[in-house]
Amino acid sequence: MATVLIVDDSPTETHKLTKILEKNGHSVLTAKTGEAGVAEAKQNLPDVVLMDIVMPGLNGFQATRQLAKGNQTSHIPVIIVTTKDQETDRVWGLRQGAKAYLTKPIAEKQLMDTISSVMN
Repeated sequence: MATVLIVDDSPTETHKLTKILEKNGHSVLTAKTGEAGVAEAKQNLPDVVLMDIVMPGLNGFQATRQLAKGNQTSHIPVIIVTTKDQETDRVWGLRQGAKAYLTKPIAEKQLMDTISSVMN
């Protein structure tokens, strides 16, 4: 299956997402900040990135933009996974290069379907 990088500063959210992904046969990498997420993506080239928005330092929008524009990482689909449910946030996230935008809490089927769709 796929290698998924979770970039989220919440240990609870990271744990929930990891459980769902591993149950569905994916391997998981994690990062707690936008900076660490960009570095991890460059180093390990995951198949997909799940990106939170609200994090200290580099936020999810900025990290998504860096990944989408980076030579090494532009091919990696980014799915924004956030509590920010405003339409303006969704539009802005997609403009930064995200392939999908999901709001927490996320149902397992929705997450798996979205990962499948962005990887094809």
